[in-house]
Amino acid sequence: MKICRFDSNRIGIVEGDEIADVTAVLDELPAYRYPFPLGDVFIERLEELRPKMAQLARTAKRLKIRDVSLLSPVANPGKIIGIGRSYKAHAEEAKKDPTIEYTPAATAPDTIRMLMKANTALVGPSHGVELRFLDRRNDPEVEFAIVIGKRGTDIPLEQVWDHVAGYSIGLDMTLRGPELACHRKSIDTYAVLGPWLVTRDEIPDPQNIAFSLDINGERRQDANTCDLLFPIARIIANASLHYTLYPGDIIMTGTPEGVAPIHPGDVMQIAMQGIGPMTVEIRAH
Repeated sequence: MKICRFDSNRIGIVEGDEIADVTAVLDELPAYRYPFPLGDVFIERLEELRPKMAQLARTAKRLKIRDVSLLSPVANPGKIIGIGRSYKAHAEEAKKDPTIEYTPAATAPDTIRMLMKANTALVGPSHGVELRFLDRRNDPEVEFAIVIGKRGTDIPLEQVWDHVAGYSIGLDMTLRGPELACHRKSIDTYAVLGPWLVTRDEIPDPQNIAFSLDINGERRQDANTCDLLFPIARIIANASLHYTLYPGDIIMTGTPEGVAPIHPGDVMQIAMQGIGPMTVEIRAH
């Protein structure tokens, strides 16, 4: 199932070039009082809500995808975890280009390098990216993104998939510079997720997903998750060793080689196997 959030926080099921509006399913969510639970309650309840969504879709109002504004499919992530230098060729290009790698990595080559992006950086593809600090280099990094569906910590490798709700396209915008990564990657709109959430059952092998990024029609990145230095299951398990993972948490698994600066007016077109296309426009803040 492909599930999107669109316009004024409406919920839809994507079928071909149309969206079936199943927003009424939100009536099934429980009412909460302060203190509110951590995580995204819709993502947490997603599996039990899917039959109701499928039922609603049969008679739902339908809209063309081109006519709606696509929001991030996750409304309330507790955290966005990024993975650094997870493709060998990107690690090598970063070592050669001082405008990418300001400070050499101090970790061992087999260490999974994690970083945090603020959840306030998150937007959907229709919002686009608002570049700040135009006197400095800003780069887009397309990444295969995992959305956590079930709370867990110290998750064994053989159980990680039970904690995954689905997958999406992640765009990790990066301001280059000497500051810590969380400083440069947490700027408003510098985390794009979309165009929808594809449930785990629709992508049986996330370790073999081809994807690409074009900027103004020019191919910049072209890779496959099979090229990741670390298996996706290990990435999830490793994250859970450090942090309790909550429903709605997002893990962006890292970017391949081909990073390059982006500027206001540019248009990014992303394609990801099993998920689909995503267009993101760039403008100045």
